[in-house]
Amino acid sequence: MAPASQPAVFTTQSPYPLPPQTFMIPTTWSRYQLSQLVNKALSLAKPVPFDFLLRGDLLKTSLADWCTQNAVGEEETLEIEYIESVLPPQKMSDLPHDDWVSSVSCQLEQRFLTASYDGHLRAFDYSQNQVWSTAIHGAPITSFCIVPSTSADSHLIATACHDLTAQLTEINLESTQKTKALATLHLHTAPLSAVSSNSSGSQILTASWDGLVGLWDTLVPDNDEVPEPAAGDRKKRRKIEGNRPKRKAPLMVLKSHTARVSGAVFNDEKTAYSCGFDSTVRAWDLEHGVCSHTITSSERPFLALSLAPSSAPSTLLASSTDRTISQYDFRDPHPLASVTLTHPATPSCIVGSPSHPHQILSGAYDGVARIWDLRSVKGATPVASFKAWDGEKKVLGVDWRIGGIVGVAGEGGLGVWKVGETAS
Repeated sequence: MAPASQPAVFTTQSPYPLPPQTFMIPTTWSRYQLSQLVNKALSLAKPVPFDFLLRGDLLKTSLADWCTQNAVGEEETLEIEYIESVLPPQKMSDLPHDDWVSSVSCQLEQRFLTASYDGHLRAFDYSQNQVWSTAIHGAPITSFCIVPSTSADSHLIATACHDLTAQLTEINLESTQKTKALATLHLHTAPLSAVSSNSSGSQILTASWDGLVGLWDTLVPDNDEVPEPAAGDRKKRRKIEGNRPKRKAPLMVLKSHTARVSGAVFNDEKTAYSCGFDSTVRAWDLEHGVCSHTITSSERPFLALSLAPSSAPSTLLASSTDRTISQYDFRDPHPLASVTLTHPATPSCIVGSPSHPHQILSGAYDGVARIWDLRSVKGATPVASFKAWDGEKKVLGVDWRIGGIVGVAGEGGLGVWKVGETAS
């Protein structure tokens, strides 16, 4: 008896389109046989592995099982979207630290930058050597960002810390002697949770447990904008006055959250987003300093946010303590989560792919990093995942560089992986 067949048409956004036609697919087939069929129909010289989406669901079973689970009749024509498979992640190096690593950047050429709970910034080369280290704060650094600048010899770094301040520091990775603290940013009355820069490097945002978001310019003032506390040795203060970083005040204070603010990012020069423990994601009009839109999700404290990795403006991803990451499009006057990615543990951090318009990487408190395809709108299954370290060591930060280089920061230090490149 011949196996049952299901009519199907294939669609794709990949560089490998099939001409429109209907195929009769044996329902015993799964991903492997479907990938072989597409390759044969395309007559590709070099095989390209594909994954398959049905109604936004990544196919992990046979077609028969999927049709049964989704109540699809035998005569119904399936629309199957095929996407390029992701290569299995490969670990490149482990870079242990003396304390937890809260944040990592892979954006500098041939360098990894890390920020740690011991208050230090560190730089490592691709040969796993620590090439630079300096103490920036006397308390845990929770977040940092590289502020775009025109200098070829140095880099401007913004850090957020448990000491209630953010700081602008000019660093030179060739010499710690040339590192200079330029300005300390004074507004918050509780530990800071995040800092981010706009694309031009002219402004930064700080987010804090005090419920406030600070908007700052990156210019270093000639004089202090915030008075120094009166306590302390006046003679000693006068002695270090020439080397002391200037004390900056914010351009604007964004007030609307009613609990801890866990993240804040720029959308463009005029708008920004934030999320917090008050179970809200908020859009901000930076010209007028007002909250222009609020998404409220009952009893879902938000932990982190990131712009979505697509050409669509105003699309945001936010992770929550309910173990999900949700995608919101703020162009919709009443945005609802268009994609919900469910994790086995609380997702702590998110970054979009720098080269793939549909892929993101998340890190979670179970120590696992996961790659997701946002076209899989049901979000039940990542397209790839990997455990950053042995044991359940929390992932606190991730970054993704063009070329598939990923840095994973957290309780185990820094792990470097080759991930996310398609199998072609």
